[in-house]
Amino acid sequence: MKTGSDWRARLRYEFDKSMAGGAIALIGWLALISLIVIMLAGAFLAVTGIAPEGGEPVSFIEGTWESLMRTFDAGTMGGDQGWGFRGVALVVTIAGIFVFSALIGVISSGLENKLDELRKGRSRILESDHTIILNWSPSIFDVISELVIANQSRRRPRIIIMANRDKVEMEDEIATKVEDLKNTKIICRSGDPTDLYDLNIVNPQTSRSIIVLSPDGEDPDSQVIKSVLALVNDPNRRTQPYMIAAEIRDAQNADVARIVGGREMQMVLADDLISRIVVHTSRQSGLSAVYSELLDFDGCEIYTLEQPDLVGKSFAAAVMTYENSTLIGLCDAKGQVQLNPAPNRVFQAGERAIIIAEDDASIRPWTGDIHLAKDAILPVVKQKPVAERTLILGWNRRGPIIATELARYVAPGSSLTIAASTPQFQADIEALRIAKDTMTVAHRVIDTSSRLALEALDIPGFDHVLVLGYSDDMPAQSADTRTLITLLQLRKIAERAGRHISVVSEMIDVRNRELAEVTRADDFVVSNKLVSLMLAQASENEYMAAIFDELLNEEGSEIYMRPMADYVAIDRPVNFFTVALAALRRGEVAIGYRRQRDDDPDTRNLGGVTVNPLRSEMLTYTDRDMVIVLAAD
Repeated sequence: MKTGSDWRARLRYEFDKSMAGGAIALIGWLALISLIVIMLAGAFLAVTGIAPEGGEPVSFIEGTWESLMRTFDAGTMGGDQGWGFRGVALVVTIAGIFVFSALIGVISSGLENKLDELRKGRSRILESDHTIILNWSPSIFDVISELVIANQSRRRPRIIIMANRDKVEMEDEIATKVEDLKNTKIICRSGDPTDLYDLNIVNPQTSRSIIVLSPDGEDPDSQVIKSVLALVNDPNRRTQPYMIAAEIRDAQNADVARIVGGREMQMVLADDLISRIVVHTSRQSGLSAVYSELLDFDGCEIYTLEQPDLVGKSFAAAVMTYENSTLIGLCDAKGQVQLNPAPNRVFQAGERAIIIAEDDASIRPWTGDIHLAKDAILPVVKQKPVAERTLILGWNRRGPIIATELARYVAPGSSLTIAASTPQFQADIEALRIAKDTMTVAHRVIDTSSRLALEALDIPGFDHVLVLGYSDDMPAQSADTRTLITLLQLRKIAERAGRHISVVSEMIDVRNRELAEVTRADDFVVSNKLVSLMLAQASENEYMAAIFDELLNEEGSEIYMRPMADYVAIDRPVNFFTVALAALRRGEVAIGYRRQRDDDPDTRNLGGVTVNPLRSEMLTYTDRDMVIVLAAD
């Protein structure tokens, strides 16, 4: 048998449950209280016969209506006559004031809670054909900027961002650091990119592509791999494959990432990509501008598309087919990328051409005359490789990769000196495994921003100098500041020695590049920018990661800058068709040139580099000009 206290506890429990329903439940209780007061007042007036002075007694319906009007508007009772009727009206009015003031508070609170909920960015996205960016890193602003350029030809483009950050903070930072979004709309959502429920908020099932950035913090690769795993193995995922571009920092995690992502994922090995470009650029000044031109959407890009006109043609003949585009390779029926294949390799039906062009709509065979100055083509002169002395100033996690990569390209008998001062420096040097007959390695623990320490290294005696940022031990801006100081010291040393020192520097933040121009270094490799460009391109072109893996692999064809005077006679104007034929005779593909003229404007900061020039244009070259080729060695 239940006692009174049990019933009270049960009623209190049921009331608490109803209150948990939020604003709707509160409005329901207030409406019920109001209804009870109105009906009781109506019944009381009908039973007692109380009426306004000089008026007739009212029925239950009429009494209820009179009570309702006084509940809605306290001023209604101002004209009431008779103290009995006034007393009933006063009670009803006070109850109405209580109910409506409480109702206003409930509605206000409900709206505030709803706005807070919207501010949290937890509502589901209902877009389609959108690009999703998962995680937050300093690279995100460059990724967005590139996607904005790529989206200009699309109708209603959308970029959806999800990260473990406040939605409003993300939107404010993007608005501050991305100058012009053009026709692209950015939508931010807060959530965990490794959680299946949160991923459904950004609606990957209808997405165009997905970019998974490497987040800041410990073990970022595991976060990236888990996000890809959640996308690929979602029980409710779409049947057609996703197009995922994922950033992985440590090459040791590459195999696991490939297993998880399979054919749906293009993997960008960030540290590997930067290290290889740093090595290539250190040996060939201006090369970073070529990579930037190929990777950004502002200028020429790499396209992979079928070209029926090339079927049955040899690769050499196909290269000479275009006037405003540059054929550099093909993608076979199995999806394997082949850059600079054998000249007699014949295009088969269904194979894709890999072409550098301003726009895919501009890719069409040349129907005009090809004027070749065959007498201007020079014979091949083999040059013996010579040993090189290289100096690395500064150190970070990419240092060991750079040193190992450098050993693959230098001639036997070369030497490498590394000078830095970081906690991990000594252990990293001891862990290097480089054959001494190929390249000897020496190291010095010094302050690389000190003039005295740098002068003791005899810097003018080195063939190449690389300056790395202390990005592992300092914030990006502090690391770049340290790099700038080192570059200024090197400039002063070069001026005192009265000779040019070949210097290539790694920068973390692209905004510091303009400041670094005053140091007169030969080239700058901007780490975050290159990774961002690569991720953006991979999200638009499913073969991009494989193409750049081939470009940066010493076993495949790579980009080189070589003297134009070794290819064609420079005593007369020649067109680029002639330069392209000279390169083909060497088993190479000419993709551009570098002409440095004082009167030529360099609006895009490419150091005189032109990729994919018009091949019919007649130009005169000098012994300072370089041809940019894709070659096996």
